Amino acid sequence: MSNSPAPEGGQSRQINLQSLVDQFMGGLQRHFDMLAFNLASREKAAEEDYDRFAKSVYIMPASRAHQNFEQTQAYARDLLIRQVIGDSMNLVVTCLNNCHLFLSLAKSHREFAGEPEKIQKTAQEAQKSFVQSSLDQKFDRLEKDYEIRCELEDTFISLGFLAQGFMRQKSTVEAAQTNEQGELVIDLKEVDPSTIIDAEIAPIQPKLVDRAKVFREGDKIFFTDAELQLILVTLGSFAQNLFHSVAQFAQRMKES
Repeated sequence: MSNSPAPEGGQSRQINLQSLVDQFMGGLQRHFDMLAFNLASREKAAEEDYDRFAKSVYIMPASRAHQNFEQTQAYARDLLIRQVIGDSMNLVVTCLNNCHLFLSLAKSHREFAGEPEKIQKTAQEAQKSFVQSSLDQKFDRLEKDYEIRCELEDTFISLGFLAQGFMRQKSTVEAAQTNEQGELVIDLKEVDPSTIIDAEIAPIQPKLVDRAKVFREGDKIFFTDAELQLILVTLGSFAQNLFHSVAQFAQRMKES
């Protein structure tokens, strides 16, 4: 299904759900590939190579502040965690915003069939309001306006808490970020271990199961290499489920 809102300037453009899916999932795969590359590069990094590059131009901006290999390795690891979480949250928001635009158009087409200007205006106003909403409000509006409930909403709300903490230069979990049990829980998706026969070969039909990552107040925000990759796998599962729900909603609007 495709819809045609008129962006600013009056020129219409096609919005095709499959194109949105392909573009988003392709971009997510590139993030996954770059993470794998960065993890491989860090694993192969050698102290002598670090020292050689650090001294290769014979001068540093502030040599007294120069960090040794171990210090820089730990700093790079911390930056990678922040980058993966920050990028993931940006991708979640992008996915939600794109899906909402399609949903609002599908709903407006049913309500104002034969009135293209009203369809476009109504959808654009709804989209503007949605884009300006906070993350939890976006999830609430999808459920209220389109009866779409996102399976992994709590996971990305929790990751959003961590991202907000990083913006305040916080590296540990704060009390305000935890639930009534004093925990910050992030449910990650992973391949069911029982379906893995060969560690080098992915299962033909992988089944995803939950892996809970639990933080308590004061815990340092840390993810293993595998957990960082699973954040992106989890995002992929979230996006695919959301796109499927959007397609079902659009089909209902078309048939009603």
